[in-house]
Amino acid sequence: MATVKVERTEDGYQATNDRGARVAISDSSDIEGAFTPVELLLAALGGCEIVTVEPLTAQRGHRMVKLAATVSADKVATSKLGTITINYEVELPEGDDKAAEVLAKVAKRVHNSYCTVGNALKEQMKVEQVIST
Repeated sequence: MATVKVERTEDGYQATNDRGARVAISDSSDIEGAFTPVELLLAALGGCEIVTVEPLTAQRGHRMVKLAATVSADKVATSKLGTITINYEVELPEGDDKAAEVLAKVAKRVHNSYCTVGNALKEQMKVEQVIST
């Protein structure tokens, strides 16, 4: 089970996981050093793909020199995003003729099946709200 606590702080909002990692959250993209909730969603998707793709390509003997992803989406209506695009930025290992092919196959499988965050975004899922007083 994954659990994150989100709470109001003196200077905004903060998410904390059980291991003590923290990330600042803001309701505005104008706040320095903080993510908006939509940016966190995009980071979660990009992170899920990258941390799944990288070890799978490396296990197959094709460690990319650079592997990064830029994830973007436009807000198309109030409280609604349009298509989310994941743009991979890759530098292939020199002299590795199969790296591009392996990366493409692994990244496609991860995107279509193995990324939990991506799967959650693609499928309707139940979200419950409980208010404790």
